[in-house]
Amino acid sequence: MIFDLIKNRRSVFPVQYNDRPIAKETIHQILEAANWAPTHKKTEPWRFKVFMGKKKEELGEFLSEKYQQVDPKPKQIKIKKLQDNPTRSAAVIAICMQRDPNESLPEWEELAATAMAVQNMWLCCTELGIGCYWSSPGLIKYMDEFFDLQEGEKCLGFLYMGNYNGEVETSTRTPIEEKVQWLD
Repeated sequence: MIFDLIKNRRSVFPVQYNDRPIAKETIHQILEAANWAPTHKKTEPWRFKVFMGKKKEELGEFLSEKYQQVDPKPKQIKIKKLQDNPTRSAAVIAICMQRDPNESLPEWEELAATAMAVQNMWLCCTELGIGCYWSSPGLIKYMDEFFDLQEGEKCLGFLYMGNYNGEVETSTRTPIEEKVQWLD
């Protein structure tokens, strides 16, 4: 049931991934689910760049080197994490948003549509038993140095994906009643 799937969706981090690959066909299926996200004025602003194989290593190298260039006091643990997260993952998907060139709607609506596309992917990963995690490091503003972005396109982060062993933590939420005001 969709409610159970929503409640069971969790962040599963690259350090938890095993070395089992994810088939390209499965990633394509997950991306197809993203393509059915709601989109005001049908701008379909989501764009994705899928990194597999050697390209994951290159991404890790770029992120760790760029971090060392821009941070006056880089931390070794963060250098290692930026380097290792892509290679620990079966795939990394750069989450990008293509701004409507006519700006026919507010940018926040295109950001929201892209986030809904990512939520569709996350729910599919949950259903398929694939772990994933959306990371938005400050370094995303430099991604045009690593891959081509179209005019008006920006990188919003990375969806790290991988198979994992074991259980993921359960979570709780404060009751919805504390967040809703009924106006009759």
